[in-house]
Amino acid sequence: MHLLLLLALGWSLELGGGPPRGGQLVGTVGTAIVVEGDSLIEMARRYDLGFGEVAAANPGLDPFVPTVGARVMLPTAFIVPEVEPGTLLVNLSEMRLYLLVEQGGQPRLVTFPIGIGVTEAATPLGSFRVTAKETDPTWYVPRSVRQAEPDLPESVPPGPDNPLGTHALRLDVGSILIHGTNRPWGVGRRVSHGCIRLYPEDIPILYDLVPVGAPVRVVREPVKVGVAEGRIYVEIHRDDEAGVDLHREARRRLQRRGLLDRVDAARLEAAARERTGIPVDVGR
Repeated sequence: MHLLLLLALGWSLELGGGPPRGGQLVGTVGTAIVVEGDSLIEMARRYDLGFGEVAAANPGLDPFVPTVGARVMLPTAFIVPEVEPGTLLVNLSEMRLYLLVEQGGQPRLVTFPIGIGVTEAATPLGSFRVTAKETDPTWYVPRSVRQAEPDLPESVPPGPDNPLGTHALRLDVGSILIHGTNRPWGVGRRVSHGCIRLYPEDIPILYDLVPVGAPVRVVREPVKVGVAEGRIYVEIHRDDEAGVDLHREARRRLQRRGLLDRVDAARLEAAARERTGIPVDVGR
């Protein structure tokens, strides 16, 4: 069994038997009950999940006014992506960041929900590096942002009005940062001008784990495939911007791993149609 721990509010997956393998299934799906005043925005943050993750996992609930007493699925199980030790892997399709580290002599896969760029200012795909780390950063407003919002000043000092939050990691691509936020409701959504946002309580943890020079890989992979205890799983995310047929992409990935002939076609089709972002058993 894999041990799922909570480090502050960041998910840390302790992986017995050595470093994680791409396709390994970790964690377990949880549930929570809606109480008076809850929306899926508050519930997502409470369990360190992105809003989009929780909304996709609960398509029958109004995300803003869910029924009090309703049971909410918490997508706290993950298929491990292909991630190299020390590399920050950002998957835009699932709006989630992964980092493989060693803590206490044990390999751990640390993962956080993120907010990403809007369609008009998409977070760039590719391989990058962390070039600088800043605490209490000043936000120097990019020209493109000031063109859209001309009332903004040229810079915003540290403090509660600073959209970068308390910590920032600068990448070697344009003005793209991985940073905190003063608008936590945007985690799990496409809201930024290309930067990658973390919850205020998550960014200090990531900041301490990542050195200057660390590689960063940004991908768009709406489908992941895994095997656990002899069963075959797919994790399919709702990402219209990926521009792929999710059913076909799942079949392609299963075929590449030699698993397609062990899959129940109806289960796979249903998983591709529902796109809950939760690992689904599609084995025969």
